[in-house]
Amino acid sequence: MNTASKLGAYAVGLAVVFGGALGVGSAVGESTPAPARPSHGSAHAEVVAEPQADTPGGLQVSENGYTLNPLTTVKAGEPTDFRFTVTGPDGKPVTDYQVKHDKKLHFILVSRDLAAFQHLHPEQAGDGVWSVKLTLADPGAYRAFADFAPAGGSGLTLGTDVPVAGDYQPRALPAVTRTAEVDGYTVSLTGDLVPGQASKLTLSVSKDGKPVTDLQPYLGAYGHLVALRAGDLAYLHVHPEESDKAGPEITFYAEVPSGGDYRLFLDFQHAGKVRTADFTARAAAGQPKPAAEPSVSPSHGDNTH
Repeated sequence: MNTASKLGAYAVGLAVVFGGALGVGSAVGESTPAPARPSHGSAHAEVVAEPQADTPGGLQVSENGYTLNPLTTVKAGEPTDFRFTVTGPDGKPVTDYQVKHDKKLHFILVSRDLAAFQHLHPEQAGDGVWSVKLTLADPGAYRAFADFAPAGGSGLTLGTDVPVAGDYQPRALPAVTRTAEVDGYTVSLTGDLVPGQASKLTLSVSKDGKPVTDLQPYLGAYGHLVALRAGDLAYLHVHPEESDKAGPEITFYAEVPSGGDYRLFLDFQHAGKVRTADFTARAAAGQPKPAAEPSVSPSHGDNTH
């Protein structure tokens, strides 16, 4: 298989299913049947609740028995060897992971105001401990995401807060824009986020007014996109559409659960260096998906009203 074909499975267009339930801390996939409601007659009808939607990624420190455990504190401006573990359902650090997008684990670190962003790749230090060198220039509240798939399991994104002591002055969310400038490159965004349905987003890379057609692979693709919802920092899993072209366009498909603002961070590699272009995008407020009608099972008694 040639390089372009290998890249195709991850390279240009993102399939995102971003669960609609916004609660934090509940286990994914759990649902509680509604209590039985008596009818006006002597019998009652049992109301069976539909299963809840999945909680969006990154809002929980624990999911399906896996827990993200930071082991290091961080001081503003000081280089830090940040260490953490992921413990499994048996309570022990996980040591065996699947390789996804060229890495066993992707580590995303953002400030709570979504002004600072780092996409890092920790190394396994032994005994299930991960280690990554980072520097956080400013004090404040940060959120760390571990994006991984344990061996034999499904992919997960766990999140935890990383506080950095000091005088914290949160910055306003950058304005909605369709153009980003980074290191002399211009990245343009077309497409709109639509709550409840897949939306096509195309990012086009140019330099000095000319399209860039020789993007280099990064994490098995010509582009990698991270999307975070402003406010709670819910994390969207994104994967690019299959393509043999090394630019200038990188296309993704995203499904967001609600209206509001989202921050998009595009990593792309050219001339041997990875750069990050960032955007604020707004999903128009829309009606939530209609809830499924509960199924009603009559009891064995008289169910007339």
